[in-house]
Order: sequence, then C-alpha cells, then structure tokens
Amino acid sequence: MKLTRRDFQKLLVPIVATLMLFGAAGALAWWTQTDAEQAGQERNRAAEAKSRIEMRLRQFHSEERDLQERSQLLQRLQDSGVLGEERRLDWMEQLRNTQRDLGIPGMKYEFSAQVPLNKNTPAGYAWFNSPLRLQLRLLHEGDLLNTLGRIQQDAKALVIVRSCKLLPLPASTERREMTARLSADCELDWLTARRPIGRN
Repeated sequence: MKLTRRDFQKLLVPIVATLMLFGAAGALAWWTQTDAEQAGQERNRAAEAKSRIEMRLRQFHSEERDLQERSQLLQRLQDSGVLGEERRLDWMEQLRNTQRDLGIPGMKYEFSAQVPLNKNTPAGYAWFNSPLRLQLRLLHEGDLLNTLGRIQQDAKALVIVRSCKLLPLPASTERREMTARLSADCELDWLTARRPIGRN
C-alpha cells in the first residue's frame, strides 16, 4: 500500500498533534523535575534553618543554666560572708564563741593586716587575705580538729589552714594548766572577695 500526498496531508494534523503532545509531556516532565529539585532545595534549607535554630536554642539553654549556676554560687558566697569587706569583729566574736562552746582551755589569736592576694586584679572580684595566728591549749588532738572544723564552718570568710604545730605541754603544778595537755600553733588564711574599686 502506497501513501499518497493526500494521505500525508490527512496524517499531518495527527502527527503534529502527537509531536505537540510529546513536547507538552516533555515540558511537563522537565517542569515536574525542576519543581521537585526546588522543593528538595527548599526542604534542605528549611532543615538547615531548623538545625541552626535548635543549636541556638541549646546554646541559649546552656548559657541560661550557666548564669543560674553562677547566680546561685554568687548568692551562696554572699550568704556565707565570703563576698564583701572583712568582718574582723565578727571573726573575733566567732573565735571566742568557738572556744566557749568547745570548752577549749586556752586560746590566743592575732589577725595580721589584710593584704590583696595578687597585685594585678582581674576584671572580676579581687581576693584579700587576713592572716591569723591561732594558739591553743588543748585537752587532746581531737580538740584541734574540732576547733578548726568549727572555724571553717562558721566563719564569714573562706578559711584555709596553712600549718599547725601540735606539741605536748610540759607538766605543770598549777591546777588551770593541768587540764591542758597539748599546745597548738596554727597559721590560717581568712579570705574575702570584693569588686575592685570603681566597679559596680
């Protein structure tokens, strides 16, 4: 069967329509793929943005916890008397109360002048030391530990024991001296902190 020119003219419309449909289908497929790629890119951008927001949120919560912990520590230091000016009169009263409460036979103490711990103060709080020489007459070794523990617990400062010498007392005929069996000579640092002058 031979196709004539007339047959080609009749087939021209369906062929053109078919080619147009193929073109439309190709364009639709290309548009769909491009749209899918754009949607994927937008999804990736949204995931990255969400990840950044979650990271910032975690960082914010971490900083918030850190600030709360620092605030609580600052409050504890203020409540304990570590922050602020030295309270030498309170300290001396505390030493007398400790001697009385624990029944220590003898106690002598002498605070030296307060000195800064370091000359180059950092931006935060400046630390100061009020050295104390503490001399005790004790019934037994446990009295020394109890006394030092009580001082560190009750002091309105951070108290560090630097050294202690414990020696037996020579026998004495005096009745008052007979109760004490040991002598202790201790060096303690009473530390306080405060903001440098000119800082709020």
